[in-house]
Amino acid sequence: MTTEATNRGRMVTAAATGINLALGVLYTWSIFKGAIKDSIEAGGPGSFNWDMASLNDPYAVCCLVFACSMIMAGRCQDRLGPRVTAIIGGLLVGGGFVWISQSTDYWAWVLGFGVLVGCGIAFGYSSATPPALKWFPPSQTGKIAGIVVSGFGLASLYIAPLAQYLLGAYGLQRSMLFFGIGFLLTVCLLAMLLVNPPAGYVPPAATDRRGRDAAAAKARSLIEDRDFSPAQMLKTPSFWVLWILYFIGAGAGLMVIGSVAGMAKASMGDYAFLVVAILAIGNAGGRVAAGIVSDMIGRSRTLGILFVFQAMLMLVAVPVTGSATASGLLLVLLATGIGFNYGANLALFPALTKDFFGIRNFGVNYGILFTSWGVGGFVMSRASQVLKARTDSFSASFVVAAALLALGAGLMLLVKNRKEVMRREILRKLAAGIAPA
Repeated sequence: MTTEATNRGRMVTAAATGINLALGVLYTWSIFKGAIKDSIEAGGPGSFNWDMASLNDPYAVCCLVFACSMIMAGRCQDRLGPRVTAIIGGLLVGGGFVWISQSTDYWAWVLGFGVLVGCGIAFGYSSATPPALKWFPPSQTGKIAGIVVSGFGLASLYIAPLAQYLLGAYGLQRSMLFFGIGFLLTVCLLAMLLVNPPAGYVPPAATDRRGRDAAAAKARSLIEDRDFSPAQMLKTPSFWVLWILYFIGAGAGLMVIGSVAGMAKASMGDYAFLVVAILAIGNAGGRVAAGIVSDMIGRSRTLGILFVFQAMLMLVAVPVTGSATASGLLLVLLATGIGFNYGANLALFPALTKDFFGIRNFGVNYGILFTSWGVGGFVMSRASQVLKARTDSFSASFVVAAALLALGAGLMLLVKNRKEVMRREILRKLAAGIAPA
């Protein structure tokens, strides 16, 4: 890459990551939920008056709306560009937080946090990854996608302690107002730095001292790329297998993220918010690491390994969360591991979308696939809260999640990334000095 293109690509990537750092407030819901729960238990004038089984509803609706809005947001990104799309997202997220800052009503929170914030996150999120990917060669797709989406996962690292401080100093309502104003300004200002490459721009392949990227670039040049329209994509069996896999991987992770502060309350007390912040490190690290590893060994292999690991962690979580004497350190390590695996999904599935279906319609195509993330988050977080209210335990939720993840690992055998298979074969021939046909 030329120096100018490299600098511009880095600027766009930094701005996109910054936008996701603001939008990742979704992963801090368990702290807000804890404040609402305390208010319900305290009672009195101005307190929340919700059914305990409904505490996760705004979060679950937010996940669902976020995912469903990604189709519209992706089309907006493809047609109007990332800057306009991000500004719309900033206005919606800010407006949603300002709205819920004025009410304790259940439906106001479902509409404000669930619908407005969910829709705003979709517009901001969909504007971030596509422009960054377009500045860099395909050999760096996984890495760049991982870096950009890592901001979304890393957000809890600063939002969790900030939320804990604001809740203690100003209460829940005023804290929501501060967040709304802050997110609106941050996202809209960073949106000014998002720009697509000029028409006809082709990122040159990066090379390293061992020539591995140069060989990979030659391999890619021998593979015909094809851009699928949304209608064409929906007719492929690969899309529906990916949809199911995303539902499982995202739903299992969101189930834990939405309730992790409550899980940690018994062993860590007022410091339970630290689990949310530390989980963010695993969440963000998983996105970057999985992106880089998948560039080396392939997306499908990486995802299969992660599903097996995630299933094992879910089974380990059953005795840990079910014990009244579980150590805070063990819970932190477990949550970080689950966050790592969950975060990896958010790097791998955008890259898989680009690999399978091309970059031209990436925004809307990934938006359609992303509906599985929202449905998974809605179904599994809602089911987890209902099971917790009925059994006073998260054990059943973890067992169900582990079974689904094991099923997902088996489904990975059905995913055939044609480009990965062809690329490995061509690279093998190049390494052996054989000219590929």
